[in-house]
Amino acid sequence: MTPRASFFLACAGLTATGFFWALNAVIGRGTAGDIPPVALAFWRWVLAFVLIAPFGIPAVIKHWSVARAHWRALIVLATFSVGLFNTLLYIAAQTTSALNIALINSSLPISVGLVAHFALQERLTPARAVGIALGFLGILIIITEANPTRLLGLKFVPGDLIMLAAVASWTTFSIALRKAGVPLSALAFLTLQIGMGIPVIAPFFLVESLLGGLHLPRLDNLWIYLVIAIGPSLLGYQFWNNGVRRIGASRAALFLYLVPIFATVLGYFFLDERLALFHAGGGSLIFLGLLLATRAR
Repeated sequence: MTPRASFFLACAGLTATGFFWALNAVIGRGTAGDIPPVALAFWRWVLAFVLIAPFGIPAVIKHWSVARAHWRALIVLATFSVGLFNTLLYIAAQTTSALNIALINSSLPISVGLVAHFALQERLTPARAVGIALGFLGILIIITEANPTRLLGLKFVPGDLIMLAAVASWTTFSIALRKAGVPLSALAFLTLQIGMGIPVIAPFFLVESLLGGLHLPRLDNLWIYLVIAIGPSLLGYQFWNNGVRRIGASRAALFLYLVPIFATVLGYFFLDERLALFHAGGGSLIFLGLLLATRAR
């Protein structure tokens, strides 16, 4: 495969990741009050592991010597991705607003870009910096509904600190993923990532179960777990891992700006949420920033 084809394939995968994670957010909103948030995260990954295990475990066994040699890096990567990021986000959602979560989460491309600049020598060029800024402005337009005064009414609560921890967790994972360069096949790596991440979620799930009762998947909502296990979990994480390896952490992080765009469209079709002119304006800025920043060298 030519470098150009590899680049576009990675970008296509990262775009799909944005769609899958937006789907995850819409399902999370649609099931609020029915499925506890940490239970959703826990069973999502358990089911994902069940689905990947028949193919992934033989791949892990085949490359066991490599996995054993890099076990420390693998534990770090699994902890900060599968284990902590979504779990912290779900916990933060219990005490803070959707606006605060969207605002703090939109700092991820900036956070990853700055850390990658210093830790990985992924140079933050002027064009890439402008692209990041345009994307961030587009996010602000969408989440404030083109009304900047909404930012003046923000009230920060303890959940916002948890959300900042989630951003730090994903930033750490993205940088470590690029830096570690664990020489495993994609299938073996993802299997280990999920298998090592589930025990990190388990204590959160235990606490939630003790406080609110044990939640188990039911036959009537099993399809929800299947959708998020296959899309946001297996495919989304695989595409993200490939994208970071192929085009770098800072450029890959910019595709996270697509999540609110996809979430807006999906929310319109499945949750009866409205579409407005500010969605088009913000989305245009995000696409312009993404185009500028990903093409910058």
